[in-house]
Amino acid sequence: MRLGVISDVHGNLPALEAVLDDMPTVDALACAGDVVGYNPWPADCVETMREREVPCVQGNHDRAVASGRAPGFNGMAQAGVDYAREQLDADALDWLDALPAERHVADGRVKLVHGHPDDPDHYTYPREFAPDLLDGEALLVMGHTHVQHHEVFDEGIVLNPGSVGQPRDRDPDAAYAVVDLDDRIVDERRVSYDVDAVVDAVADAGLPPEIGERLREGR
Repeated sequence: MRLGVISDVHGNLPALEAVLDDMPTVDALACAGDVVGYNPWPADCVETMREREVPCVQGNHDRAVASGRAPGFNGMAQAGVDYAREQLDADALDWLDALPAERHVADGRVKLVHGHPDDPDHYTYPREFAPDLLDGEALLVMGHTHVQHHEVFDEGIVLNPGSVGQPRDRDPDAAYAVVDLDDRIVDERRVSYDVDAVVDAVADAGLPPEIGERLREGR
């Protein structure tokens, strides 16, 4: 089985479309959270996930937008939450609110979380990838750090596919991964998109300019 894995779309529709166009043939898709936040297309990104029936978990920005509460968020993140709440209708907000903190897909072979299996808000960086994160699944998918990385252990695979809409690993290209669960092969992939158009759209939406400008450097 080949699984396409995405995370941290963060309302960046051009990046999401580039990833979906670039993705090779897969048997299924899965998302490790944060469909919304920061960028100015939250409604389109939610609609895309729902139309494709992509199983998702709830990221911290998804939760903040659904609840209207964003404790600890900086100014950019808070602005993205406020903007998304203005753009999303009640049905979309309900969808975000109903997303689970974790879920299993691929007949239980794959576990999706946003931050860490024990704490959805914990930033689990590559140095923390270890077999004890696994609990019998063939693949554990985490997001939240926006840093693309994976490790293959005897017990299974730990993967962060990176961020579609706001990479923070000094590579501005949109990130995702394709996993062959049977052969235990992970293909970490990047695809370019029109970052300048997103920078302009951020400004036009009245969002903090740095939300767009940081995309140029992948930070």
